[in-house]
Amino acid sequence: MAHAAPAAPRGRTQLGAATWVAPVLAVVYGFWAAGIDRDAGPITWGNVLFGVVAGVVAAGLFVAVRAVAPSLPRELRAMVWAAFAGIAFGFLYSLTDASVLRSTVMAGIFATAVGAVVFYRAYTHE
Repeated sequence: MAHAAPAAPRGRTQLGAATWVAPVLAVVYGFWAAGIDRDAGPITWGNVLFGVVAGVVAAGLFVAVRAVAPSLPRELRAMVWAAFAGIAFGFLYSLTDASVLRSTVMAGIFATAVGAVVFYRAYTHE
């Protein structure tokens, strides 16, 4: 008896369930950046615009990295995701009025952790 291959679920795109990640990332990152930039002061249109721009840029870079990363070798893929995460984290950390050196060190630590996790996952799942 011949068995048919399972059909793909209807209504799903190539990205699958992860299509919601970019909009959620934009909203969360934008709120976080605007909240740090506001620094407990009143909410102004400048804060709102800053949050919207930061969220859109972060989501756009996420979509670009997500589109490019699968075609890269696992080492380069880990480096690309690490760079994205480190830059995104470093930018938010720099908004807290920390020194440039401290922001760079914290971003480097975060990027190293993300790169190690991505490399491990790619290495064990390929």
